[in-house]
Amino acid sequence: MNELELKYGCNPNQKPARIYMKNGGDLPIQVLNGKPGYINFMDALNSWQLVRDLKKATGLPAAASFKHVSPAGAAVGLPLSEVEKKIYFVDENADLSPIACAYIRARGADRLCSYGDWAALSDVCDAATAEYLKYEVSDGVIAPGYTDEALEILKTKKKGNYNVVQIDPDYVCAPDEHRDIFGITFEQGHNDCLIDASCLENLVTDCKTLPETAKIDLIIALITLKYTQSNSVCYVKDGQTIGVGAGQQSRIHCTRLAGSKADNWLLRQHPKVLNLDFVDGIRRPDRDNAIDVYLSDECDDVLRDGEWQRVFKTRPEAITNEEKKEWIAKQTGVSCASDAFFPFGDNVERARKSGVCYIAQPGGSIRDDHVIMTCNKYGIAMAFTNQRLFHH
Repeated sequence: MNELELKYGCNPNQKPARIYMKNGGDLPIQVLNGKPGYINFMDALNSWQLVRDLKKATGLPAAASFKHVSPAGAAVGLPLSEVEKKIYFVDENADLSPIACAYIRARGADRLCSYGDWAALSDVCDAATAEYLKYEVSDGVIAPGYTDEALEILKTKKKGNYNVVQIDPDYVCAPDEHRDIFGITFEQGHNDCLIDASCLENLVTDCKTLPETAKIDLIIALITLKYTQSNSVCYVKDGQTIGVGAGQQSRIHCTRLAGSKADNWLLRQHPKVLNLDFVDGIRRPDRDNAIDVYLSDECDDVLRDGEWQRVFKTRPEAITNEEKKEWIAKQTGVSCASDAFFPFGDNVERARKSGVCYIAQPGGSIRDDHVIMTCNKYGIAMAFTNQRLFHH
């Protein structure tokens, strides 16, 4: 099959719509369940490339959670800590495979933005992964294969309409890609740039210490940015993204957005959040929303009389701004990468407030000296990759 007709394009008025192989041959994908749409396939094919690259670069199973052609989260399959199991709503006795851990961590990076996501898995989807997906609000999944048990579980989602796509892991795309905008065709070479530890060898700061864990985190950050709508900045810790800032016109706004998400990820581990006493039977999205509001400046929206009773068994004590700042200040060991150079040191100033100790960016700004000086002020190690990662 070299063509698949779709219901419509990005919007219902955009018809006809289809995906097809321009130069003949069969599509490298197979729809095992559901009827994916135009945006679904855009998410599926971009997210598949991300997890494929992560697996190749790290040797670890990888997963991503995509929304509107950018990752809400990405991670490799490292074991979950007890705290992570709690904030990601995982049964403490669950038997988790590495690929299940990868998706749980990718989804857990930003649970609010992952609502209704497209999931991508570098490895065969097993029952453990499918069982977790079963209870999350998600539009679909792409993987190189599915166990029989996993496929049966996924077919029960969304009244049997959950989108399940299988991709040929050996598929290699054409070296050139084309895109039409306003009736005009653009052509460029496919972005096949290699991202691995060799990208991190040019350490330009006084601090030359880059632990192996930081190298993995920076590789994850850079590969995530390769498939994130530009401008973009990504924060990573312990093998998973904790904050992705996508599609901002200003670099500092990317850094702030990603940093605020990283702070939120850390605050979800605060004792006051871990001890929130939710009503029985609360839906996961409602719990996610309640936590997000509780941690925001609009916390009264969920703590006022008549409202908190819908969510909590007992009214929680508010978390103060002082408590937030004190908790965030404990954060350390975070890695940060940018898809293009930091034009000013203000990006470093913001990043270090979220515990950033390691940075990777292309370099090439006329203010590189100021950015390096700012890193040196805080003992941050920074590598120039000499590789821009714009994605549009």
